[in-house]
Amino acid sequence: MKNAFRISGGIFDIASRKEKALQLEQLTAQPDFWSDNEKAQGVLRQITELKSWTGPWDSIRAQFDELSGFLELAAEENDASALEEVERGRVRLNEALADLELRRMLGGEDDGRNAILTIHPGAGGTESQDWAEMLFRMYLRFAQRHQFQSDVMDYQDGDEAGLKSASIEIKGANAYGYLKAEAGVHRLVRISPFDANKRRHTSFASVFVYPEIDESITVTIDPSELRIDTYRSSGAGGQHVNKTSSAVRITHIPTGIVTQCQNERSQHQNKANAMKMLTARLYQLRKEEEGRKFEAMEKQKKDISWGNQIRSYVFHPYNMVKDHRTDTETSDVQSVMDGDLDPFIKAYLLEFNR
Repeated sequence: MKNAFRISGGIFDIASRKEKALQLEQLTAQPDFWSDNEKAQGVLRQITELKSWTGPWDSIRAQFDELSGFLELAAEENDASALEEVERGRVRLNEALADLELRRMLGGEDDGRNAILTIHPGAGGTESQDWAEMLFRMYLRFAQRHQFQSDVMDYQDGDEAGLKSASIEIKGANAYGYLKAEAGVHRLVRISPFDANKRRHTSFASVFVYPEIDESITVTIDPSELRIDTYRSSGAGGQHVNKTSSAVRITHIPTGIVTQCQNERSQHQNKANAMKMLTARLYQLRKEEEGRKFEAMEKQKKDISWGNQIRSYVFHPYNMVKDHRTDTETSDVQSVMDGDLDPFIKAYLLEFNR
């Protein structure tokens, strides 16, 4: 347990946070501290943020010390009931550490934002379109598990089954922080339900995830650089579908980015949602150009096929879901397809968010 604390303390860099908080608190004692109110408020916010880490850590250390002493006493007296209490305390301690570690992993600039998730099938026609729809259902179930709100912004039916493309707005604390782990190519191996000879097929679908942009971030879009097309919606939608040109497609000419929406009944609502998706994608593009943080993802977008997958889902000849970035795997395929993605997401965050 002591080694675990020493290792985790290094990860959280608690010592430097405490030192920084102490330095800032010394500033507040200066006679001219409040001469610049805006600067003073900024210092106080920094102190509060630093203590939001050091406070819980100190609490965990106190629990650890108390538990260690209780363990020694229980061992000396060979008290089975006391040892059981120590075990329960150990579980609570691990949960507190896990909560703090998860918070650290979701501390990125955009992690706290809502997410816009899009799904596109790869080559393979009906097979891949059906697989894309299965992923669509999986992410809706994931959102439900986390009590996130999910709104379908766009859904294009497949030719015979499945979907050609779909976009979901997922709202909740750290939605983007979680779902950014899902961006990439997803591969399915199964006995095809569309093959009369019951042969095994491999299908691919891509998932892209963007942080939703709020008013605090400015993304300038020149209207003259947009091509806006309207067309009649297709698929389910009641009497309104195919009778009016309410669906909207927006093309950003300089970048070639295309967004579309047809799920709302009015052209105005569809245009607003398409612009929301475009703004998110342009913001992501700007970040990529500034830091090239998502260069690997950009390469994946160009080829939704074998060799680029981040995760494989095998339904035959055995059951397995494996993430190729972290080697995390499970044989419980059904739970994964029902939205239980947390083991894969947490492993990704631990691997790549250090």
